[in-house]
Amino acid sequence: MSQYIFKRYEKKYILNKFQYKDALNMLTFNTVADKHGESDICNIYFDTPDFRIIRKSIEKPVYKEKLRLRCYGVPQNDSKCFLEIKKKYKGIVYKRRICAEYEDGYNYLNNICDNVPDSQIKNEIEYFKRFYEEQIAKANIFYHRIAFYDKDDINIRITFDTDIKYRFYELDLKNGIYGKALLPENTYIMEIKTLGAIPLWLTKMLDELKIYPTPFSKYGNSYKQFIGGINYDR
Repeated sequence: MSQYIFKRYEKKYILNKFQYKDALNMLTFNTVADKHGESDICNIYFDTPDFRIIRKSIEKPVYKEKLRLRCYGVPQNDSKCFLEIKKKYKGIVYKRRICAEYEDGYNYLNNICDNVPDSQIKNEIEYFKRFYEEQIAKANIFYHRIAFYDKDDINIRITFDTDIKYRFYELDLKNGIYGKALLPENTYIMEIKTLGAIPLWLTKMLDELKIYPTPFSKYGNSYKQFIGGINYDR
């Protein structure tokens, strides 16, 4: 079983369609497409019945964490998925994940049965599950992603997410991609992931296109929209 550990800075930006098109054009000079290219990302977020984890996260604490199951595309039982703990402390993001077949990962995180092999990261997931005693599947988040990385530094990654949808029912990802629209049409979330400083060429692009960092949580905003009754359905 593969384990993956990430430590990096992540900055998010909300773009309109004009900024998005201009940014794509400018990226062609300094980036190459990520090996995964374009993909549909499907997530299940786990929380307590009263949404204690995301409610705490929305308060912007110094430390926050999330547990999710992620697939690339709509899975079948034997599709590869990732069980992920994502933590953020003083602006630094730590992501720790293990790979498993979807049926095994889904059953394990939903406390149905445990066919996920033991590992250090699984021990951390076990601790998370014990700490949030009633943790259960609570939300699906879907989006289409295009990813790039710097030609000179593969540790600098730029992603664009669009067509973000969420639902708080029928939480098995095998049910397919559908739900409420999180953002208005032609709105894009750009994310820059780095180990350190943003390169000069990228800083110049952000300045020229008047693109500014904006804190944005897909799960957090989905929850706020869900309880607030906002509707962007198209």
